[in-house]
Amino acid sequence: MQLLEGKTALIVGLASNKSIAYGIAKQYHQAGASLIFTYQNERLRSRVEKFAEEFSANAIYPCDLSNDQELLDLKTSLESTRHKIDIVVHSVGFAPGEELDGKMVDVCTRNGFKIAHEISSYSLIALTQSIRNMLSESASILTLTYHGSQQTLPNYNVMGLAKASLEAAVRYLANDLGEHGIRVNAISAGPIRTLAASGIKSFRSMLAINEKRSALKRNINIDDVGKAAVFLGSDLSSGVTAETIYVDGGFRSCAISRNEM
Repeated sequence: MQLLEGKTALIVGLASNKSIAYGIAKQYHQAGASLIFTYQNERLRSRVEKFAEEFSANAIYPCDLSNDQELLDLKTSLESTRHKIDIVVHSVGFAPGEELDGKMVDVCTRNGFKIAHEISSYSLIALTQSIRNMLSESASILTLTYHGSQQTLPNYNVMGLAKASLEAAVRYLANDLGEHGIRVNAISAGPIRTLAASGIKSFRSMLAINEKRSALKRNINIDDVGKAAVFLGSDLSSGVTAETIYVDGGFRSCAISRNEM
């Protein structure tokens, strides 16, 4: 039996075949899960429809997580199917590009701060509130974070603050939902060349440094993250909740590597 056979996973935020969400969807499909996708807007609909066909998804629904009505519509659509959701993948994060270029003390604005936190952190809470009654008793909610929440990185700026907020939201949601058997965790992935990461100035330098410093001496990829997500979505992780699991090749464990001396 495959690890996720018989489970239904809702994946929110899939927009590119270079994204972490795509890597998770691929591994979930191979592990036997039934998939449901959302798309943010009509511009992305046809792209997500192709992914749905590739992974034999059960359905796709529109859902802009910053729009309360669309969250309500998603809830209504899921309720109409009468299928419980066993896994939720929240792969959503955004900050205006000008917030990610320079020193935070120079470039951070009130509006940029608000946008980064609403899209990157509050959206997990809003999504959970919307579909909580559709979750199975042993459901697993998974979101994606980054080590910039714990240590400073050039140009990451307000996203570091938003990811720290997201990780705190994971802990609070896990505490609230644990009595119902629902688990909430985050994966902190190492830097990956995705469309979202391309908005961070000097991202190529981050990749080079990560490769030299990490214990595995390589950058991780979307399949690495997808495999960890399979574990967190499966019954093998039944006792794991409120955690941030690092999939970064061991980068965070090493202050200075031999390659840098």
